[in-house]
Amino acid sequence: MLLAVDCGNTQTVIGLYEDPGGSKELVDHWRLSTNAERTSDELALLVQEFLGFHGYRFDADVHGVAVSSGVPRVTLALRDMTTRYFGDAPLVVIEPGIKTGMPILYENPREVGADRIANAVGALTLYDPPIVAVDFGTATTFDAITAKGEYAGGAIVPGIEISLDALYARAARLFRVELSEPRAVIGRTTNDSIQSGAMYGYSALVDGLVRRMEDELGTATVLATGGLAGVIGPLCETIEHLEPELTLVGLRAIFERNQP
Repeated sequence: MLLAVDCGNTQTVIGLYEDPGGSKELVDHWRLSTNAERTSDELALLVQEFLGFHGYRFDADVHGVAVSSGVPRVTLALRDMTTRYFGDAPLVVIEPGIKTGMPILYENPREVGADRIANAVGALTLYDPPIVAVDFGTATTFDAITAKGEYAGGAIVPGIEISLDALYARAARLFRVELSEPRAVIGRTTNDSIQSGAMYGYSALVDGLVRRMEDELGTATVLATGGLAGVIGPLCETIEHLEPELTLVGLRAIFERNQP
């Protein structure tokens, strides 16, 4: 089995795939809060609990580990966990020097986040370019892939939850609301007004950026991933496909490209 771990600033997603070369199906996946204080032993305990749902053990059934991480302390803990508990299982961490099979046109390729690389490779695995991949996470990232399959760059904006946290912190009389579609665009209560601004305003932001990218890329396949993709994505006119586990797909592909 291949264990794919996508560690973001807020949440960590763990996916379990059949062995490379076999089925490409995701056996299962789990989501937990990212905690930089967790030790490698604590992470191993959590992973074993998840694997146990299917009757697997990491020391017998996991034959490879792929990691995308934006949190250095967690990256180190994952390395230590793999070394201590997974024996000789090969570890691939997305970092400079890793083979992706995708040219990166960023002025400094080292600046591109590991999750963005995994998303772009995952998108190319599933769809023909040009592509725009939108990841709704702590930040909302837009990754553009040219018709030649090159990573062109993209855009980064504050995530919807960060934006709302700033609103609540700065406006004394505004309060937290559920992230759900309001009854109408024109809100008649404070709750509906905040929901309208958050949901329709953010979806308009996404559509506006995607259309401007298409002015440079040409007509593109547009897909959404990330924890809030299922919430915001359906309200966006430009998003055609929801791929909640896109980063894991990219991790699997990158792992296979880095094996002998």
